[in-house]
Amino acid sequence: MKGIAGKRVFISAAAAGIGRTIADHFLQAGAHVRLCDIDEAALARLEGAHDRLSGVRADVADPDQMESAFQTVAGDLRGLDVLVNNAGISGPTANAEDITPLDWQRTIDVNLNGAFYCSRLAIPLLKASGGGAIINIGSTAGLHGYPLRAPYAASKWALIGFTKTLAMELGPYGIRVNAVCPGPVEGPRIEGVYAAKAAARGVSVEEIREASRQKSSLRTLIAPDDVAATILFLCSDNAARISGQSLAVDGHSETLR
Repeated sequence: MKGIAGKRVFISAAAAGIGRTIADHFLQAGAHVRLCDIDEAALARLEGAHDRLSGVRADVADPDQMESAFQTVAGDLRGLDVLVNNAGISGPTANAEDITPLDWQRTIDVNLNGAFYCSRLAIPLLKASGGGAIINIGSTAGLHGYPLRAPYAASKWALIGFTKTLAMELGPYGIRVNAVCPGPVEGPRIEGVYAAKAAARGVSVEEIREASRQKSSLRTLIAPDDVAATILFLCSDNAARISGQSLAVDGHSETLR
């Protein structure tokens, strides 16, 4: 991908899952990747995996931990060109009246506040680099409502507003800000969501999975590689004039079905 080689990239929650796939795509394109994660075991498995990959343990919901994490970015990478706010949790699966304040707050803390904590620390580094890109990982839940997922949907809707506002503030500095909004992405996390929905509705997991697939015009779930490839494009020179957008990678969600 044009313009990715040599870029200095920070990705939150990237020691495993979708985040790791995103990191791998950047590494394959020649970037230097620094990631943070709360999973110490997953971070340990990354030791020595690639000479342009390093990691630090930090919880994006803790502003003090993120301060420390970004100090290592400035020191080790000697600057920053790309921030990918990937950290996010599914949150509870329940009707709004059955969701505890603690579960609501934790979802907002990780999915929304975490993106803010990372962005506010990354912005001075991006400005010092003369420009760059921020990618917020949203969701189709940020484009339309998701029953039984109120905290998650609320956090992702707010993330789109945050994206558009940052694009306005940072455009004069040559910093592009976009949101990538995947549909259900294949993997353990979505399977956990399906299991919780099935239990809440008293139906089989396969019924929930198939209903999710049928809501896509392409009748498919999304692969992690689909998400990573889109992010790489938006951070490349090929997307030099794209900012303030919320790009769905979902096979086209048919919200009226």
